[in-house]
Amino acid sequence: MADNAFWIASLTAGTAVLASWVTSRGTSRAARIQADTTASAQRVERLREVRRTAYAEFIEQAQRLSEVHWKVSDVVRGAEAGIGPEQIEELRRLRDRQREEYAALRHRTWIVSLEGPDEVAELANAVRRSTNPFYKAIEAMIEGDAAAVARFDACYRPFWQTVKDFIKASRDTLNTM
Repeated sequence: MADNAFWIASLTAGTAVLASWVTSRGTSRAARIQADTTASAQRVERLREVRRTAYAEFIEQAQRLSEVHWKVSDVVRGAEAGIGPEQIEELRRLRDRQREEYAALRHRTWIVSLEGPDEVAELANAVRRSTNPFYKAIEAMIEGDAAAVARFDACYRPFWQTVKDFIKASRDTLNTM
């Protein structure tokens, strides 16, 4: 009988050790899966926040640039009879400000291109490129081209459409992450 007790005790102990080992492996694997999942979720959230910041700063800069364009419109409003010397001087000042705002927009375009994705980066470049006709029209107004005011006014719709396209793609990108 003592021999049976010994074997039963040995079998019970072996089973307990095996169960403990299996449990610890399962717990270890579950902890590793949980850690990987948490790290992955943190990476996605960090990427989402970085992109959100880049997109918001880009949109804000596009708005600053459009404010310059609105001021140019105010200066040349009612200029059918021609643009006077005071208006020319104000246009020069606004052209210089437009260059500064454009430089900031270009910088933010690079950041958006870095953060991606490619579709949003392309739309940021489209916004940046859509500011070129504004600049050319301002230059032409300063040089005395009477038709430049109409060309300048015609630039708004394409510019705002590119901004709206960028905003939509940005929102879609952030919402699918």
